[in-house]
Amino acid sequence: MSAAGSLLAAVPAAGALLLTVAMRPREVGAVAPLRLAVVRAALLTGVYAVLVVELLGALHALTRPAFAAAWLLFLAAAATAAGLRQRRATRTAPTLAAAPRPVPVGAVVSGGSADPPAAVEPGSTGPDPTPTRADRAPSGLLAVALDAWRTAGRGERLLVGAIGGLVLLELLVALLAEPNNFDSQTYHLPKVEHWVAQGDLDFWPTAIHRQVTIPPGAEYLLLHLRLLTGGDHLYNLVQWAAGVLCLLVAARITAQLGGSRRAQLLTAFVLATTPMVVLQATSTQTDLVCAAWVTCAATLVLDGLRRRTGWGTVLGLGAATGLTAVTKTSGLIAVGPLLLLWGLAQLRLALAASTATPGPTATSAASPDPTAADATSPGPTAAGGDRRPRPVGGLARTVGASVLILLVAAVVVGPFLARVTAEFGHPLGPPRLRESIPMERHDPSSILVNALRIGHTAFDTPLAPLRRAGAEAIIDGAGAIGVDPQDRAITFGREIFPEPAWYPDEDRVAFPLTGALVLIGAVVALARPRRIDPERAGPLRAYAVVVLAAVLLHTSMIKWQPWGNRLILYAVVLAVPLAGLWLDALFRRRRANPGRSGARRSVATLTAVTVLATSALAGVLALSYGFPRRLVGAGSVFTTSDWDTRFLRRPQWADEFRWAATAVQDSGARRIGLVQQNDNWEYPWWLLLRQPDGGSPDLVALQSVLPERPPADPSSVGAIVCTGNKAACAKFVPAGWRLEFRGYVGYALPPGR
Repeated sequence: MSAAGSLLAAVPAAGALLLTVAMRPREVGAVAPLRLAVVRAALLTGVYAVLVVELLGALHALTRPAFAAAWLLFLAAAATAAGLRQRRATRTAPTLAAAPRPVPVGAVVSGGSADPPAAVEPGSTGPDPTPTRADRAPSGLLAVALDAWRTAGRGERLLVGAIGGLVLLELLVALLAEPNNFDSQTYHLPKVEHWVAQGDLDFWPTAIHRQVTIPPGAEYLLLHLRLLTGGDHLYNLVQWAAGVLCLLVAARITAQLGGSRRAQLLTAFVLATTPMVVLQATSTQTDLVCAAWVTCAATLVLDGLRRRTGWGTVLGLGAATGLTAVTKTSGLIAVGPLLLLWGLAQLRLALAASTATPGPTATSAASPDPTAADATSPGPTAAGGDRRPRPVGGLARTVGASVLILLVAAVVVGPFLARVTAEFGHPLGPPRLRESIPMERHDPSSILVNALRIGHTAFDTPLAPLRRAGAEAIIDGAGAIGVDPQDRAITFGREIFPEPAWYPDEDRVAFPLTGALVLIGAVVALARPRRIDPERAGPLRAYAVVVLAAVLLHTSMIKWQPWGNRLILYAVVLAVPLAGLWLDALFRRRRANPGRSGARRSVATLTAVTVLATSALAGVLALSYGFPRRLVGAGSVFTTSDWDTRFLRRPQWADEFRWAATAVQDSGARRIGLVQQNDNWEYPWWLLLRQPDGGSPDLVALQSVLPERPPADPSSVGAIVCTGNKAACAKFVPAGWRLEFRGYVGYALPPGR
C-alpha cells in the first residue's frame, strides 16, 4: 500500500471522528451521549458509503479519483459540522456554568449508573436543549475518564484491561493477516474486483450466483478501501471496527436498561470474549457488520420507549434498517420486532399524552422525572392557554415516522433489490437461493427440531460424550414426533447433523458460555425483571421479549447448517446486555444481603466468576490459536508469509495457483477465460493475473448461472484457468488446446503457447 493510499484510507476514519463530534446529543440527560454520537456518526457514514457506491456505480465511475473526491467532500462537511457544533457548545457554556447540573461520573464514561431523566429529542416540543457533559472538549473527557479510572474498583479495572487488551490484539492480527476467509475467496472479494474492473455495479456472467445475489453492503465498504488504497491490506479493519461498534452499543443498551458502570463493563467483557466475536473481528466475513447495524437499531429503539422520537432518530432507524437489509437480510429478523416494539411504545406515549391533565401536572404524568419534558407534554397555545394533543395526531405522527423509516431503508437497499428483481424476477433472487437457506417446512414439529439442532450446535463443547448424548436425544426425539432430522427441507444442502463446532474456527465456533449467561439473563428478565432493576422492569421484559422473538423467528426461518453459529451472531450481540445486567444484579445482591441466604449466593457468585474467568480464557485461546488467523503456533501471522496466510484453509492450493498463473502470464494471453464451480476460489486469480501496471485482469466467465448474462465464448480468450474438477474444465477447452492440471487447479493454452 502506497503512502498516498494510506492517507486516503485515513480520510473516512477522520471524517467519522469529526462527525462524532458534530452528532453529540444536545438534549438533557441523554444516556451515554458519546456512544450515542458514535452510533449516529456510524449510521450516517455507512449510509454515505453505500449511496456513494450506488451513485458512482450508476454513473460508471467506480474509480479512485471519484471515491477520493467523495471522501474529501465528506471530510470537509464533517469538519464544518464539528466546528459549528463546538461553537454552539462554547456559546452555551456560560449558561451551563451559571446553573450547574450535577452529573455522576459514571453517567459520562459508562452511560450512567443512575436512572437518567427523559431527554428531549431534536424536533420534539420541550425546553431549549442544555449542554451535557458530552459537550466537553477532548481534554475534559480525558479528565472525566481518568476520574472514572481512579474511582473504579479492582474488578472493573480488570474488565477494562481484558477488553482493551483483546481489542488491541485483534487490531494487530487484522493489520498483519491477509484476507483468508473461505467465503471471501469465493464471492465476497471477487465481487469487489468485478466492480473495480467494470467501473459499475452491473451483474456479470458467473458460475457462482452468490457473487451477485447475496446483499453486498459489507463489500461496498471494502470497495472504498480497495479503490482508496489499491489493495486488500486493510480489509480486515471493516469487521474489526464493526466489532468495536458492537461493544460500545451493547454497553449503551445495558445503560439504557438501567445498568450501572459495572453492568456495562460486564456486558462488553462477555461479548468481547465470545470466540465468534474474537475471530470475526479479524475477518472479511460480514456477520459482525450486520450485528453492528442491528444493535444500532436496538439502541435507538430503546431511546423511544420513554419519550417521543424526534425526526433525527427516525432517520437513524431508517438508516439502520436499510444498512441491515443491504448487508445481510437475516438481520431483519431482529430489526422487525425491534421496530414493532418502537411503534407500540410511541403509540402508548401518544395515548398517554392525549389523556394527561393539562397544566403543570401533565409533565409528571408523562414522565417519572419532573425535570424531563418531551413531545408528550402539552404546550401553550398562541392565546396563552394549554393545548391538549389529540390521539389522532399521535397516531398520525407514529404512522408518518414508520413510513419515513421504510422510505429511508428503501433508499439504502432499494437499488440493489431493483437490480436483483430485474435480473431474476424476484427481490430475493433466484429459486436456488430462496430455497437453500430459508426453511421450507413450518409445521411446529419441524421448527422444534430445527431449533434444537441450532441450539445443540451453538452450545457445543469439547466434551464429546456430551455432544453425542445431546445429538442422539435430538435425533431420537425427532423420530418420535415424525420428523427426519436430516430432512433437506429443514437442513442446508447435503449437510448432516450433528457437526462438531467447539473448536475456534471463525465460521463455526460455538459460544456455550456466552449462550448460558444470555439464557439465564433472558429468563430472569422475562420472569423476574425486578430482581435486575425494580424501576426498569417494563423495558427489561419488553427487550427480553424482542430478543426471544428474534431467536424464535430465526429458528423457524433459517435451516440448520454447520456454520449456523455465525448466522445467529446478530442475536447473540443483541442478547448479551441481558447477561451483563443479570451478572451485575447477582454481584449486587451478594454484597447487599450477606445474611441468611449468603451461602447460596456465594455459590452462585463463585460460579459466575468462574464462568467469566473461563470466558476470558476462551477469548484469549481463540485469539492465540484461532483458525485461520492466529498469534502463535503453526500459521501464526508473525511467521507465515503473506501468500501462505491467504491459503491457510487450503495450503496445498497455494503453489498450484501460482503455477497456473505463471504459465498463463508467460503465454502473453490478455483475455483469460474462467471455469469453476459454485464453491470454488476465484479471488486468487484476481491477485495473480493483475496487469503489470496494477490494473485488473481481463477475466471472463465461460459459464453463467444468470439466464440473461451469457458466458464468453471459449474461442474468444487467449487462455483458460480452472479450479475444481478437471473433467468439468475439459468441456470448455477448445479442440487442440493443451490442458494441464495439478490437483485443484489447471490451465489451458492454445497451440504454440
